[in-house]
Amino acid sequence: MSRIAKYPVQVPAGVEVNLTEDMIAVKGGLGKLQRAQFAGVRIAQDNGALTFEPTNESREAHAMSGTMRALVAGMVHGVSKGFERKLTLVGVGFKAQAQGAKLNLSIGFSHPVIKDMPEGIKVETPTPTEIVIKGVDKQLVGQIAAEVRAYRPPEPYKGKGVRYADEVVVIKETKKK
Repeated sequence: MSRIAKYPVQVPAGVEVNLTEDMIAVKGGLGKLQRAQFAGVRIAQDNGALTFEPTNESREAHAMSGTMRALVAGMVHGVSKGFERKLTLVGVGFKAQAQGAKLNLSIGFSHPVIKDMPEGIKVETPTPTEIVIKGVDKQLVGQIAAEVRAYRPPEPYKGKGVRYADEVVVIKETKKK
């Protein structure tokens, strides 16, 4: 059995989990998420905890039991507390501005870059050089943060660009004569 799947997922108060034959739905204070259930994994709910175990002894069922446990734990955390990713802009004149469901970036191009946010994602700019992306879906928050970073990833000589708040950019030494 997967080492991850051995640990049950605790369901906090205010979070409701609905299990059907092919879907698992999690509903909480911040929203609701649903995911298709893998046929080789049996999910049981008892005393406010979800347990995961493979239905057969196949290698795929063992691997997917840990994967399903991690995905469902992310769903429970997302609907109860939410996820956020922080980005910082490094560069002279680089700035960001949140306008409703759009993010307006001035990052050194001749035109502003406008990123539309999908439903379920909120974007905030506490300062002009900071971007905070929030949502209930861990994968979607990370994907949107990666897409914003991809507009101008940090370059290795001066470190200018869009980077994650906890990212360390190793600066290269310039060429010597």
